[in-house]
Amino acid sequence: MKQAFLGEFQHEAENTRKLLSMIPDSALEYRPQPHLWSVGQLASHIAEVYNWYEDTFNSDDFNMDNYKYDKGDISTASNIVEKFEANQKMAAAAIEKSDESQYMNPWTMSAGGATFFGPMPKVQVIRGFLYNHLYHHRGELVAHLRASGNKVPSMYGPNHEESQQMGL
Repeated sequence: MKQAFLGEFQHEAENTRKLLSMIPDSALEYRPQPHLWSVGQLASHIAEVYNWYEDTFNSDDFNMDNYKYDKGDISTASNIVEKFEANQKMAAAAIEKSDESQYMNPWTMSAGGATFFGPMPKVQVIRGFLYNHLYHHRGELVAHLRASGNKVPSMYGPNHEESQQMGL
């Protein structure tokens, strides 16, 4: 199972890298509606999620009292990519050192002595809280970038521009 998680992680980290690398600085402040995150905030959040892998894969309780959210310097897209690169390296190491025999352990997220997420099997949290969470926010980022007139990379086959060139 660990190898499957690692394989998917590596494939999807490359897709995340491609997406974050295509963000122009001119798009960082764009938000389609006032209540939504800007492109920069959303991209920073995506990069930050990779910082959650250690406490998800290698402990049974993600205690938010011990976690400091660090959105980093989102004034340039290259800063966000740097944060992503550092966090995804730590995330890969967390998966590699994880113990498969612990994947069915009950996992919780807590703060202030209260549990507010879980308990549920760690494997379910890995899929939902980490992997699917990233995919969801990447989809939002693609929509934000398209709405602001920017291009996005192909990730699961040709993007729109590539499909048009292919006559699809």
